Amino acid sequence: MSNLVWFRNDLRVADNQSLKAACEMEGDVIGVYFFDSNFYEKSSFDLELELPFGKTGKYRAQLIREALEDLRIHLEKHQIPLLIFHATPAAVIPRLMEQHAISNIFLQKEWTRDELKQEEDLGKAIESAGLKDQVKGHRIYDQFLFHPDDVPFENWSQLPRVFTEFRKKCEKQCEVRDLVSIENYQQQAPEVEVTSIPTLKELGLEDFEKDSRSAFPWNGGATAAWERLDHYFWQTKKLQYYKNTRNGLVGIDYSSKFSAWLAIGCISAKQIYHEIKRFEKEVKKNQDTYWLIFELIWRDFFKYVSLKHKSEIFQIGGILQNDYEWNSSERELKKWIAGETHEPFVNANMKELAATGFMSNRGRQNVASYWSMHKEQDWRIGAAYFEHILIDYDVHSNYGNWMYNSGVGNDPRNRTFNIELQASRYDADGKFQQLWLQEGLF
Repeated sequence: MSNLVWFRNDLRVADNQSLKAACEMEGDVIGVYFFDSNFYEKSSFDLELELPFGKTGKYRAQLIREALEDLRIHLEKHQIPLLIFHATPAAVIPRLMEQHAISNIFLQKEWTRDELKQEEDLGKAIESAGLKDQVKGHRIYDQFLFHPDDVPFENWSQLPRVFTEFRKKCEKQCEVRDLVSIENYQQQAPEVEVTSIPTLKELGLEDFEKDSRSAFPWNGGATAAWERLDHYFWQTKKLQYYKNTRNGLVGIDYSSKFSAWLAIGCISAKQIYHEIKRFEKEVKKNQDTYWLIFELIWRDFFKYVSLKHKSEIFQIGGILQNDYEWNSSERELKKWIAGETHEPFVNANMKELAATGFMSNRGRQNVASYWSMHKEQDWRIGAAYFEHILIDYDVHSNYGNWMYNSGVGNDPRNRTFNIELQASRYDADGKFQQLWLQEGLF
């Protein structure tokens, strides 16, 4: 009898609820990860414009590859094998169930469209193979700062529309849960087939060299995430200046840069939170240290928004169901992606994104506002491009932020950014624009 841990966006060993639960069950523990082709195909919106890119691009795919290499090393310390397949779960898991007498499948609970379809297809495959009675599925919430069972809302319909109300209620009435560990768990390694991590080429993507100008030069994986945390918190103590520097544009230390590791679960929000609290005890507690917790709560908020509104976060009217007139111009899309608009600040940010897969939070708000509010283009096209290109794509934060910046989400003010004013305020010396537009200066 064996227990299968299906890793998704929880690519870590420490503070992994699914892994912890599996290790507490009788039987061997086996890990598995899928490079599912459905997550690399083009987005399936009902759009007038055919998108020229797939859901997962080279930057995030490479980050995942690196994270899996690291995860495999950490699991091996406990003699837990990690199987990796370039296939759908439905095509593989029934066979694994037969080969290893799997009676339990543990996985991080998801609730958005593609992930639910993945589970639905797996359920059909298991039933078709006559194995339904053999296995029990355990879906576990494990990507929140405040656990869904702890937030002060009896059901998701009571979730406030405005972030501030959500934050204040959670801060007043919720506790962040303790971390979990399998530090003392050890098993005899079960015999499994040897699998390898597919190359970018095998995933239908191109190889690349990391751009030396990137504000995110690190690898994927828990090891890299904790090295970054150690640098930002303990070596440089930059955390104590976080709020004052978080709107920076150039360099690695203007913000924490945890988002990519959080997105695929190399580090958890709870782990970061407890390290912040330790920093506040041992070094300094101020508005800057609190502000990183504030950002983690924002991340939670968008996850709860998608729990409440489900597929509405992918609809053109957003969660407000606003009936705006949206355009879908191929010409405007090409100019926006290439950084060839009439706004230099937008261009610099879009060129950074294309070259590195990363963009500052300030940049994201401006380029999103330009696309949806200035050019009145279908906001979902912009969100789909971000889904493709971002190294730190998270379905909840991505679509939540795009709705927010496009007048169909949680922003009660429905603001439009003055991009020239933003550039003069946050890039007053022009260093960021010079860095990314330098080819046009000579």
